[in-house]
Amino acid sequence: MSYSARRLPSHRGPAAWATILGQGRRYPRLEHTITADVVVVGAGFAGLAAARRVLQLDPQARVVVLEAGQIAEGAAGRNSGFMIDLPHDLASQDYAGAGDDRALIGLNRQAIEFASDAVEEYQIPLAFFERAGKVNGAASAAGEAHNRSYARHLETLSEPCEWLDDTAMHALTGSRHYRCGLYTPGTVMLQPAGYVRGLAQGLSRQADIYEQSPVLSFSPVGGGWVAKTPKGRVTARRVILAVNGHLESFGVARGRLMQLFLFASMSNELTDTAQAALGGATRWGITPSDPMGTTVRRIDDGQGGHRIVTRTCAAVRPDMVPTARDMAHAAAQHRKKFAERFPQLASVGQEYMWGGHLCLSLNGVAHARAVDNGVYSACVQNGLGTARGTLTGIAAAERACGHHSDITRFFDNEVEPKRLPPQPFATWGANAYLRWKEARAAME
Repeated sequence: MSYSARRLPSHRGPAAWATILGQGRRYPRLEHTITADVVVVGAGFAGLAAARRVLQLDPQARVVVLEAGQIAEGAAGRNSGFMIDLPHDLASQDYAGAGDDRALIGLNRQAIEFASDAVEEYQIPLAFFERAGKVNGAASAAGEAHNRSYARHLETLSEPCEWLDDTAMHALTGSRHYRCGLYTPGTVMLQPAGYVRGLAQGLSRQADIYEQSPVLSFSPVGGGWVAKTPKGRVTARRVILAVNGHLESFGVARGRLMQLFLFASMSNELTDTAQAALGGATRWGITPSDPMGTTVRRIDDGQGGHRIVTRTCAAVRPDMVPTARDMAHAAAQHRKKFAERFPQLASVGQEYMWGGHLCLSLNGVAHARAVDNGVYSACVQNGLGTARGTLTGIAAAERACGHHSDITRFFDNEVEPKRLPPQPFATWGANAYLRWKEARAAME
């Protein structure tokens, strides 16, 4: 069977995490015919993890990575940069969700250690990979109740956490918006573009990486596969699809994947005056106690400046492109949420605004399995792309190399994504539900 892409990745707004770092290393387009042992489609968290894991298992393998856009300017460079170890079910009321949380925590920590080893091996700056932990911030009584429920759940798992009162939250963030917070120490805060760029650069010593080389189709040939780009082709024995929601673009799992966008903005660089007015610590990350609330980070932009990142608002778009109306709605909400939290920064505007593509399944499972003979998926991260994407990439690589581990066994035991209701009702219903959830999150 042959697979052809019905659509290619499309993004709204700049990839700000990459933009503030300046121009990174560029990789060539594929404009000729080559052969490989493994071709990896997609150079995000899953694709680069897959390439690295293949080379760990078979250092002599020829690995080719094909990226549709530029490294770190797609979905991998458009997230909030939290690599979270603890239960983090975005569809739940308090992140706890269902399932074997101890097993998931163990797997997430394997992903973090895999990434940490890459940081050390490839000498990625530690500023791009900080074991800083994070805080669930609560601004309302309902949010505080969510935090207390989550704290009780963590206690049953023997996982440490620290309760922060309103004074401690103000001392940390400079904001009086929060009535309490729940600190957990295991999260890594990434500069996602910096980490992904560093991972690609390190891998390029052993793998061939091509940018601006979208895979238009791949077809069986001579016991292997040939992947075609606009100007080149790769013949390989095995194919790893690390394309998240674009798995559906190739005709796989149609009618089973929710294509979701979350929206984020990044402030202008904070002047010395603005930093003095804000106070608080120089770097921190706040996830909302209600999963549909507002994520906020204060970052060092890598160039000596400080900025604030705000993420809130979501929209389901089956065509995988957010609308201008989505962007305008999100921008207005970001200005409102920023002003509520930081009235002392009234003169600080939002320099960058973007949409980030996520893919979810109704039953919260990934699509990390054999798609065809010699074709493996590392997709459907359910909003947890930094950790779950790393895990699905590892699993796909291990399958491609005939290796088995607790990671592959975990995904082996997952059922396939549940079928969605028919369109357009699925999209109408999902967006109405998201708006209701956003309204209910209110101050959060």
